[in-house]
Amino acid sequence: MSNLAYDERTGVEETAAEIAAMQALRPIPRISIQAFCETEGVAGPIERAGEDRRMAKAHLKVHMGGIPTAIEFYQGAPTPNLILLESRAEPKEMLEQLGQLAEHCDPTTKVVVIGHYNDVGLYRELIRSGISEYVIAPISMADIVSVISSIFVDPEAEPIGRSIAFIGAKGGVGSSTMAHNVAWAMSSLFKSEVVVADMDLAFGTANINFDQDPPQGIGEAVFSPERIDEVYLDRLLATCAEHLSLLAAPSTLDRVYDFDPEAFAPIIETAQRAAPMLILDVPHLWSGWSKNTLMRADDVVITATPELANLRNAKNLVDMLRKLRPNDPPPKLILNQTGVPKRPEISVEDFVEPLGITPMAVIPFEPQLFGNAANNGRMLGEMDARSPIVSTISEIAHVLTGRSEIKTRKKPGLGTILEKLRLGKK
Repeated sequence: MSNLAYDERTGVEETAAEIAAMQALRPIPRISIQAFCETEGVAGPIERAGEDRRMAKAHLKVHMGGIPTAIEFYQGAPTPNLILLESRAEPKEMLEQLGQLAEHCDPTTKVVVIGHYNDVGLYRELIRSGISEYVIAPISMADIVSVISSIFVDPEAEPIGRSIAFIGAKGGVGSSTMAHNVAWAMSSLFKSEVVVADMDLAFGTANINFDQDPPQGIGEAVFSPERIDEVYLDRLLATCAEHLSLLAAPSTLDRVYDFDPEAFAPIIETAQRAAPMLILDVPHLWSGWSKNTLMRADDVVITATPELANLRNAKNLVDMLRKLRPNDPPPKLILNQTGVPKRPEISVEDFVEPLGITPMAVIPFEPQLFGNAANNGRMLGEMDARSPIVSTISEIAHVLTGRSEIKTRKKPGLGTILEKLRLGKK
């Protein structure tokens, strides 16, 4: 029998377990869901599931009241794609109530029952009568999304590529440079297809950084959403390297680029079906579509430089993304352009302390390497493969593809001082 219940733990452990469980789940398609709950312990996780980015397309409504309330409700209303029913009734009474509900249900409607009886006989009888799944309370938010996914997501469907959104805490911090170089590193290191989408349609620099001048790109896609499919997308992609393709921005000002919040969603979904890795180069702005892009990406990378405005903006971004993505890990941080001569700057420790996250990478100020790469339309690894910065970019690529974890930075303290004293005595 499928039992999606979990053991009671502390709040922190429960959240960590849910986040880990959610990472493997695919997005739920555009379906309507209505839940009828008898307890807050079940209603709460269902409501939280409805707020998760993987449920962004689904429309979920939670009602208080169990199967009897559902029977009354559907006497005068059409049934949705999925009904979630909590019932504390004994098995015989539950089966009778479900029989009454079946009289008002559309034949295509799926039903999931959340019960409080661990009874194999009841489970078999429910499945025999057409119930899609029986889940035993208590339940977690991950349980809800998982059971919906098992019903509505085709397990034989092609895997969906991961999307990673890069955004700068401020203009000019090097977010696009990081996005492009990390994408190049992924494609060259792992020999896997990577697509870069330059979402700064007015001022995007990906075409310059990759030395490309494609006649078409992301502009054609966003202004013709009805044409978007994998064949059309393939025509818009410019080849930058053996495993790297670019959806270039027009980078012109002959029109304004005001978009609806969902404008880029079809492009992103199609690109994720076309390649295992999608790098989203998001411009430094806050709009409906940029917010949606960051909220729905599989991972978010914030690039910042060590000064006060960057710290404020990074803190605002981290706090907002934690609210928008409560069931995902916090965004990742790249601290760029550190150690600029004669420039007062915030130390790494003081910068990250209010953010509550460990930086994925700290990259020093190297104007010659970055300048030569930018002016020649080349990646850092093409200019100087032995540079420590290129090694750092490779480490970022490993972290973002799940091949390694972020290394914890050691804070200078008594141990460091004692080590220096020991070395001095020698």
